[in-house]
Amino acid sequence: MTNLYVTVVSQASSTILCEPSTAYTQPTSQQLIEVLVDIPFSGSSAAEPQKLFTYQVPTDLTVEPGDILSVPFGNQQLGAIAIRFVSHLPSGLSWQQLKAVEEVICPGFFPASYWQLLQQVAIDYQTPLIQVIRTALPPGLLGRSQRRIRLCPDGIPPHAEQFLKPAAAAVLQWLQTANSSDYTWQYLQRQIKGAKQGIRDLLKRGWVESYLEPPTPPRPKLKQAVSLTVEEFPLDLTPRQREVLDVLRRRGGELWLEELLKICNTSSSLIKALEQKNCLVIAQQEILRREQGIPQNPDLPKALTPHQTEALNTINSLSGYAQVLLHGVTGSGKTEVYLQAIAPILQQNQSALVLVPEIGLTPQLTDRFRARFGEKVCVYHSGLSQGERYDTWRNMIRGNPQIIIGTRSAIFAPLPNLGLIILDEEHDSSFKQDQPMPCYHGRKVAQWRAELENCPLILGSATPSLESWQQIKLQPQNSSKNYYYLSLPERVRSRPLPPIEIVDLRQELKQGNRSIFSNTLQAALQRLQQRGQQGILFIHRRGHSTFVSCRSCGYVMECAHCDVSLSYHHIHSNAAQQLKCHYCNDYQPYPQRCPACNSKYFKHFGSGTQRVTQELAKLFPQLKVIRFDSDTTRRKDAHRILLTQFAHQEADLLVGTQMLTKGLDIAAVGLVGVVAADGLIHLPDYRASERAFQTLLQVAGRAGRGDDPGRVIIQTYTPEHPVIQALQRYAYEPFVNAELQSRQEMNYPPYCRLILLRLSSLDETAVTHAAHELATMLKSENYELLGPAPAPILRIANQYRWQIILKLSQNQSIDLPEFETLRDRCPRSVRLTVDVDPLNFS
Repeated sequence: MTNLYVTVVSQASSTILCEPSTAYTQPTSQQLIEVLVDIPFSGSSAAEPQKLFTYQVPTDLTVEPGDILSVPFGNQQLGAIAIRFVSHLPSGLSWQQLKAVEEVICPGFFPASYWQLLQQVAIDYQTPLIQVIRTALPPGLLGRSQRRIRLCPDGIPPHAEQFLKPAAAAVLQWLQTANSSDYTWQYLQRQIKGAKQGIRDLLKRGWVESYLEPPTPPRPKLKQAVSLTVEEFPLDLTPRQREVLDVLRRRGGELWLEELLKICNTSSSLIKALEQKNCLVIAQQEILRREQGIPQNPDLPKALTPHQTEALNTINSLSGYAQVLLHGVTGSGKTEVYLQAIAPILQQNQSALVLVPEIGLTPQLTDRFRARFGEKVCVYHSGLSQGERYDTWRNMIRGNPQIIIGTRSAIFAPLPNLGLIILDEEHDSSFKQDQPMPCYHGRKVAQWRAELENCPLILGSATPSLESWQQIKLQPQNSSKNYYYLSLPERVRSRPLPPIEIVDLRQELKQGNRSIFSNTLQAALQRLQQRGQQGILFIHRRGHSTFVSCRSCGYVMECAHCDVSLSYHHIHSNAAQQLKCHYCNDYQPYPQRCPACNSKYFKHFGSGTQRVTQELAKLFPQLKVIRFDSDTTRRKDAHRILLTQFAHQEADLLVGTQMLTKGLDIAAVGLVGVVAADGLIHLPDYRASERAFQTLLQVAGRAGRGDDPGRVIIQTYTPEHPVIQALQRYAYEPFVNAELQSRQEMNYPPYCRLILLRLSSLDETAVTHAAHELATMLKSENYELLGPAPAPILRIANQYRWQIILKLSQNQSIDLPEFETLRDRCPRSVRLTVDVDPLNFS
């Protein structure tokens, strides 16, 4: 790094980013550009991610600010972002020391407003800018070269290990006996003690060689296309050859080779013969990889209710930035309002961005949007392949009017002509990222982006977050802040909301019912098929049981790497029984005897999705059940496959966790059962009541979307709890007002702001000491400091965890030392994460 000039740039600086159109005068024929390099982050180089490095632009290369580059950095080849041109060499740097940009990986990714958005995220969420950029880009676009070590067998004499020190002998033996003689430097470091010195010894002797494997970003997918090149056909063509050219002409003169062969039922040799006669040309053309979904029948706009019409007219009248809270009860037709609000946006050659909290919501929503708008709809989320995400991203920056439907990270979709942003289920905590940094909230970033793009933002929900309710609903309408509250208080076609029945499980126990299903729920399940209906059962947790303990001595089976109990998993009768940790995903075989007292008697406590499905099979063998949770939806397209099966009535019951509480619109669902509501209500979190109310009201709303009003049965041990009481009456506004009053009295969000500093390390002593050091540094009169204290779960994946919470007033700006400064106060073995406005404290 000594041969690169370094310019240190403050994270808060507004001068490091420039307009892509800004011109710079070059005093020499050689063009210079400053770039932000994707440097591996480490404690010893904490400030490096914020430095700009100067490179020469080769004369045969065109580089513009905002381009993604590949540059040499030390002995590596790294990804970088072109920031700005400079007009002269800084002092202390000669032309001989200057390195040149190797390649433009992707041109023109960042318009000016997009740069501002990324910088705003970096500043407000206390994150180095390069980490924000990496979050925004599709995976694999910024890649790092890898240093590899390769054996040179021809130069190694017999019995060479006798001449070596132990570390070098160990490396040599590994390379000679392993499956491959070529490994990354990092891998050998992890596998062999003292590998660094050993490799150095072998390099001096010439028995191994070191080389760099350059980063390989996703490449465009190419496909053979056939293009007609003549207007008049030659006379020496056979009838079959004329037929092929006629087909090509009728189809506009160009077709994919594969498609042409299929239409004409011919061979590639005939096509190549026509190419030799200069009648056509066969060439590779790029084809965009994208998630195709399934074909949809065209759909026309639906007739709107008076409340929908009023909401749509208000949205269509907006010009420029505005925040709209669309509060509609479940089944009130919010999606139809979205669709009709987007239609004029596309007609104006603009694009729309629709965010949903979970991947599981995208199939149904995408199908409905594609039925209305066809190929203009694309999806963007982590469930896509790397190539699909890369091509979808590149298609966005072309500027064609389109609709992007995606999860949290899609807020960074680079749509150049953005006319509308929609957050569906805006209350959902999945819009908040816990780790890695930046720990951003999709709703907050959407607000910034809508303001930068000067377009409306619609926040839709049946159970709005307290933050949005307090910010928008309680503000004067049409104020200078452009806040609008729109209500959809009735379901479409005047369908009633399903009645909610509360079952007291304490009374069930007194009556001798020890099943996980109450008598009321059992009777409803028994009548399900007779009524020709489907049902949904909601369980708070996946797996079989929440924990397993010995009935003889009380010993609880716990994870060896985390301070939590293991959950029992048993997928089917022929599968092995397992105990699994839901935090680090470690698992172990189900023990035959207790490790503490050698007893063979265990008891499973709590009910997960696996146990519920097994109990259903015993009590209701006639019912076909689909389990829908993170265990059964890991594979690509699993969400779509399972939901499609259920929508086609290939199953009677859908049993699942949070994923099924939102977005499902299936007319045949006449029963919703909540097996145990208490697991949501009684959590050590000041947001527990709000989250429980939102979740239970959302899942209740899955019932009664057809002609039958449906039925909701909620089982609980605490029917007198305020959440349950408000839920039974659908009393959203009284509940929210009471909850806001309680938050204000306790000075909790949305009446204050919180910042959570998480520290973790394999070394318990190091993380404890670092937490106290950091707390001492952060003591201030400007905010309240809580901690340091161990995290609620002290150890996860062998990492010991401490935390510090800072409490600020609502309108107070975040006045903390920069992240690099905070990081420097921690030893290299301690990892630090700053979470602004956290939702998860575990």
